[in-house]
Amino acid sequence: MFVCICRAITESEVHEHMSDGCDSADAIGERCGAGWGCGTCVDRLNELLVERSALGRSAA
Repeated sequence: MFVCICRAITESEVHEHMSDGCDSADAIGERCGAGWGCGTCVDRLNELLVERSALGRSAA
């Protein structure tokens, strides 16, 4: 599923960037441009970051 339509960035790609150390919507945007077009995907980027953070806490 696409997260960013402007740059055609998928959830899978966002997860890859998070695995590579991106820990904010801005950091993801610097990598692939997501969130730097119309901006509608920024909320979804932040949701994915929160979900990832919650998963990390529950695995500890």
